[in-house]
Amino acid sequence: MNAEREEAQGTAGAERTTGTAGTAGAHGAERSQDAAAARAAAERILTATGDTWAVVGLSDNSARAAYGVARVLQDFGKRVVPVHPKAETVHGERGYATLAEIPFPVDVVDVFVNSALAGAVADEAVTIGAKAVWFQLGVVDEEAYARTRSAGLDMVMDRCPAIEIGALGLDAR
Repeated sequence: MNAEREEAQGTAGAERTTGTAGTAGAHGAERSQDAAAARAAAERILTATGDTWAVVGLSDNSARAAYGVARVLQDFGKRVVPVHPKAETVHGERGYATLAEIPFPVDVVDVFVNSALAGAVADEAVTIGAKAVWFQLGVVDEEAYARTRSAGLDMVMDRCPAIEIGALGLDAR
């Protein structure tokens, strides 16, 4: 996951907050979510929130972190729907240019865009009726977190589901 961490730092490093160093996935966002609450939310989203994940920023570029994380999510039993302006097919799933274009319900919106753009994606997730929002490593927006939680959605920031699956001892289905 070092490539993912480097990508996240490159796209959103300026927005990072200080957190508990050395804990898998707990690299920030602790102001709105303490580590235990974040871990519990991550586990809830991974195991009980649903199996259709829209991955915003996922393209067919295998060098990008989103590509590898999407594969891990598929191996974990999730349907991964690419959301990218190019609307590419990735890992056998048709892509869509926006969340609004997806013609079926989405349970979780996984966000691989930089922090400056992430709040608008979280708002769109609320609009389409998603149940949860997941901001990847390096993606932090405290105001978006507050809005999303106020709308009743579960949310984690600055964490990676691929890391959390291992850290929580969850097995591929």
